[in-house]
Amino acid sequence: MAEIKVTIEGSGKHCHVTRETLDTLYGEGFELEVKKYLSQPGQFATPHKVTVTGPKGSTEVSIIGPCRKADQVELSFTDATKLGFNPPVRESGVLAGSPGAKLTGPAGEVDIAEGVIIAKRHIHLTPEDAAQFGLSDHQVVSVRIDGDRALTFGEVVARVSPEYATYMHIDYDEMNAAGLSGTPQGVVISNN
Repeated sequence: MAEIKVTIEGSGKHCHVTRETLDTLYGEGFELEVKKYLSQPGQFATPHKVTVTGPKGSTEVSIIGPCRKADQVELSFTDATKLGFNPPVRESGVLAGSPGAKLTGPAGEVDIAEGVIIAKRHIHLTPEDAAQFGLSDHQVVSVRIDGDRALTFGEVVARVSPEYATYMHIDYDEMNAAGLSGTPQGVVISNN
């Protein structure tokens, strides 16, 4: 059987905001500008920043567009530790019980009651690629990284949707642990 390879992308600290939060942070009716389109269809990096304040300090993070239904701040363990957070490792959108934070923009600030997480490793998959790879939505797999700092990432969630493009996402702590740069690939290992 041929190896299943997936392209890996590193994800830096960032936030997603609601329309209401964006209005408070940047002013009523403010529209997010596209700095660069991301690999996931419809998602884009913006030039707009938000200051996230935690118990031990603050940091500036980029806003990812478009607006979402809930405010969410995604940090690495390193970022979270510096700010004094102890956030859970979660899939995007699973925010119950996560810590809150203060978000500050040029026009105002918002205290979010929850929403600070460390993103769980995941692979976005089209239904066609999932079928070809023999993977199902929310199946947990491992991904092997070869090279000078070879390692295997466990607990990687497969997320299948026709709205996705096939890429694996990890944060920069994880990219650095494996010595990855550029557009590396990993080998998917089914845990079935």
